This record gives sequence, C-alpha cells and structure tokens, in this order.
Amino acid sequence: MSRTLWIVLGVIVSVAIAWFVVDLVFSVVWFIVKLAIVAVVAVVVFFLLRSWLGRSGDRREVER
Repeated sequence: MSRTLWIVLGVIVSVAIAWFVVDLVFSVVWFIVKLAIVAVVAVVVFFLLRSWLGRSGDRREVER
C-alpha cells in the first residue's frame, strides 16, 4: 500500500513539473516567434520608409 501511494504521488508531482516546464518552453518559443515577426516587419517598414524618403529627397534636389 505504501509503495502504491508513493507511485501515485510521484506521478502527480511529475505531471505538475512537466506542466510547468512545457508552459515555460511554450512561453519562450512564443516570445522568440513574436520577436522574429517584429524584426521582419521592422525591416520591411525601414526599407519602405527609406525608399519613400529617398525618392522625395531626389525630387528636392532636382527642383533646386
């Protein structure tokens, strides 16, 4: 009886620890995915702004 109790408690503790570890891993992975998406969007916006401001700068130089 005592051995069965320890096995049940061990299974419960193992599931609780696994739940915490999996939650932590998914949180870290989700943060990395969000960081990668933000980086890609930032690069796209940077190049769009650069091309847009570069063209307007070329027009000003031609007008002078």
